[in-house]
Amino acid sequence: MANDILDTLAQEVDKISDEKKEVGLEKREEARETIEAKKAEDSTSSGSALREDPISQTSVMADFLNQQKIAFPKEGDVIEGSVIALDSNAIYLDLGVFGTGIVMGREIKDGLGATDKIKIGDKVSATVTDLENEDGYIELSIREASIDRAWQDLEEKQVNGESFSTKILDANKGGLIVEVNGINGFLPVSQLTNEHYPRVEEGEKSKILEKLRSFIGTEMKVKVLDTDREGEKLIVSEKAAYSDEEKKAISELKAGDVIEGEVSGVVDFGAFVKFLPPSRLDSTREEDKLEGLVHISELAWQLIDNPREVVKTGDRVKCQIIGIDDTRVSLSIKALQKDPWSIVEKKYKAGETYEGQVRKINHFGAFVYLDDDIHGLAHISELLEQNPGKNIEDILETGKTYKWKILSIEPKEHRMGLGLVK
Repeated sequence: MANDILDTLAQEVDKISDEKKEVGLEKREEARETIEAKKAEDSTSSGSALREDPISQTSVMADFLNQQKIAFPKEGDVIEGSVIALDSNAIYLDLGVFGTGIVMGREIKDGLGATDKIKIGDKVSATVTDLENEDGYIELSIREASIDRAWQDLEEKQVNGESFSTKILDANKGGLIVEVNGINGFLPVSQLTNEHYPRVEEGEKSKILEKLRSFIGTEMKVKVLDTDREGEKLIVSEKAAYSDEEKKAISELKAGDVIEGEVSGVVDFGAFVKFLPPSRLDSTREEDKLEGLVHISELAWQLIDNPREVVKTGDRVKCQIIGIDDTRVSLSIKALQKDPWSIVEKKYKAGETYEGQVRKINHFGAFVYLDDDIHGLAHISELLEQNPGKNIEDILETGKTYKWKILSIEPKEHRMGLGLVK
């Protein structure tokens, strides 16, 4: 008797499954009517098969489910179903022995996009949000399951160090807003490659933002730096995506090498120079270039206040590599020039008096140039001691020439001490 009942039950389940697969792309009401009809048929068939012994029916069904080790879903579980009907407002899924699931409204758009991207018979994963809604369906969220998969994929990308392309959605003064797997993330300015880093003359914030906004709508190759699923924070880096390639190219270089390149940007603290590594000297591709920084102190032997007075964007320059730290290359222009301090003692003698122009005054003294290359410091303590009760601005004027006595000369340190001669 039990075996006959099980056979009948199995046949009915197969029959229902076959009928569900035949449901086509119909209007929502037609889909509902079809599914409701199947519900009624399920109820009638099951009742007629086991009407004579309801206790036996419960026992046999329980035994059947126990033997199959079927675990009923609960809210929050992700389950898979086959699409049996859909329209613009709902998608119906065949969940097998668990019945019919429904995905409604915004959940369709946020989870799958337009319904024409899916078709009858497609397998879809969804999160259970309600075990039985008012219409008797298991209510599902494709969006929640989709977001969960998206974060999982991002975490795997981070662990594997995978590079991928992402679209730039927006920009702010701190960086770029990107989208990966439907999740918004942030690409900080500091994580942009040399090619895209916004070097703007005078460092005007409005121009920097304008430069960043020019990337909106484009795609960039990035790597995941950090993921925080609970905080919904995603940080990506363009620089990291190219770091392996950069390191390989930089490995061809060493301190002391001389390179020739083009000034790609001038900032308050120095100038950036783009150049090709030895293995790519014939390349015309911008992405093959490396970039190094010539610090303001390495632009020239003279004292420099504004790097823009020495070089400008587009200038061709020769530099010597003076340091390599990971992907940072430090360059020097003055290293390729003769050090004027190497012959300073042939031109000037300690204890002698010479004329010199005041070029700069600050809180610890005045910088005085005896010629275009050699400068010394008139310390404020010396000046105020000679002129008690006065400020340094009352004693000296920038741009004027005075007589100075050399108090000390230190060629190796490029230092000279001066005293004002009245």
